Amino acid sequence: MAILKFSASAVAAQIAHARACKTFLPNWNGPVDRPALILIVGNGVHLRSNGIDGTTTRIVTTERADPSFAFADGMNPFRDTDWMAQRRMAFRDLTGQFYTDILDDVQVLIDRGRGAIRLATDGHSVRVFVRRASDYLIGGTYEVPSGLGGTFRVILKDACDTFAIVQNCGNCEDFDAMQPYRVPLDALMELDDRRVA
Repeated sequence: MAILKFSASAVAAQIAHARACKTFLPNWNGPVDRPALILIVGNGVHLRSNGIDGTTTRIVTTERADPSFAFADGMNPFRDTDWMAQRRMAFRDLTGQFYTDILDDVQVLIDRGRGAIRLATDGHSVRVFVRRASDYLIGGTYEVPSGLGGTFRVILKDACDTFAIVQNCGNCEDFDAMQPYRVPLDALMELDDRRVA
């Protein structure tokens, strides 16, 4: 999983462009009849409007980028010297175009005055990610997906804006004896209070 951070004002400009257009770039399923944002992983990593107007005839491509697009922090080929290494860390060798359905959710964050927009992607899906490491309580109890179809109860040991370090606690003896391990930050789930009064 990668967390991508974008300037809210740059994303807002792409949304405004998309909403001002009457025709839109098609996606893999065919014609599109509404504004959207497209995530491009190629020459940098950026969000752009899906709108088509008289200012550009260029189709979406991973080979070219425009400085006016909303680039992810650290992945701007016009500004960042190590953008390719950063892109590889986030996406390995994956490149491509991802039509997203995040426009309305992102607009809500912009309207609330957020200075940055953070997206979580696993290479196949893109979603808005609103929580930060500081939103989680170190030493708090959470659940994380187990990879076995269920969840593990864990204690949060440490967190950064991408990953959390957790220790199994309150499961079974074998699982609780595991060493602390990393999970994506957005995998942490609040525990439902199931206590009986």
